[in-house]
Amino acid sequence: MEAYLDNSSTTKVFDEVGQLMIKTMETDYGNPSSMHLKGVEAEKYIKQSAGKIAKILKVDEKEILFTSGGTESNNHAIIGTAMANRRAGNHIITTSVEHASVLSTMAFLEEQGFKVTYLPVDENGVIRISDLKEAICDDTILISVMYVNNEVGAIMPINDIARVIEEKKPDIIFHVDAIQAFGKLEIYPRRLHIDLLSVSGHKIHGPKGVGFLYIKDKTKIKPLIFGGGQQKGMRSGTENVPGIAGIGCAAELVYDGLSSKIEKLYALKDYMIDKLSEMDHVKINSRKGYDGAPQIVNASFVGVRSEVLLHALEDRKIYVSAGSACSTNKHVVSATLKSMGLKNEEIESAVRFSFCINTTKEEIDYAIDAIKELLPMLRLYRRK
Repeated sequence: MEAYLDNSSTTKVFDEVGQLMIKTMETDYGNPSSMHLKGVEAEKYIKQSAGKIAKILKVDEKEILFTSGGTESNNHAIIGTAMANRRAGNHIITTSVEHASVLSTMAFLEEQGFKVTYLPVDENGVIRISDLKEAICDDTILISVMYVNNEVGAIMPINDIARVIEEKKPDIIFHVDAIQAFGKLEIYPRRLHIDLLSVSGHKIHGPKGVGFLYIKDKTKIKPLIFGGGQQKGMRSGTENVPGIAGIGCAAELVYDGLSSKIEKLYALKDYMIDKLSEMDHVKINSRKGYDGAPQIVNASFVGVRSEVLLHALEDRKIYVSAGSACSTNKHVVSATLKSMGLKNEEIESAVRFSFCINTTKEEIDYAIDAIKELLPMLRLYRRK
């Protein structure tokens, strides 16, 4: 048996997505900037995809900018906004638990003279609204906060953040990294007063190398890529038609009957947390139920290093993560778990399990049985 429990790293592409992409590469392969029929056919896929995504978010098609993925979406949102609004101020607020594509971008902006405040989180991985209120000042131009934490599944208080912005300084631009939230939660940017929203294709059973950035109309933001003026000059370069068609198709399929899919994911998450909680020296780092995202369970198996357990499970065709996929191979201490106050032995032994709509209870049972069998041996080995 095989159990793929690393869906927050990437997901398997839907069959329909793969078939549509092949069609755009083998049949409707024109350049969308070309004026002839082949170009018109290619351009149609871009418009259709933007329309599907806009319908899901309840926004306008013109507010969807296609990118190469979540990292570019985050970079464009943060750098583009900072550079466009520099005359209004040079202060940015984010959190200490953001994805590397946000934290590294913030570090770059600090080198350019911007001041960045990194909000701490509580033991559940959530910021305190009181800290946000204290951090906002006259020079604050941008607040960037992830919707769902990619390591423990903590859900940030997006509604409350937006409310604080409206009360204290309405001209602050609000960016939300929704890469782990899109396809797992209902998200309506206008209702949540979100100005910029980042999404990645391969987290929702779409292709890698494509994503999108929702940009609220009239938001002041500069382009990062210049050239032929595609996408209204906001991102030049020939569009990735197969990828764009794929992400639109994936988004439509994921959001079809989303409520029942979410309920299934929550049931799987709580089931796994209950099973893990029965084991000795296991600390659950994700919250049960609706207090956290439905697809992520993070647990510390004290006495066994995460990479050791990961490879032991891999030998049994059980695939999990030892942290964020973007930093797994770098042996970097988890900023999220550290910020949550975990001890070093708990951080070093943390493993993330993440589900998708195709995950089964049988896969979880298989993983649980394997963990029960492996832990005593691995702990004994370490003591020796």
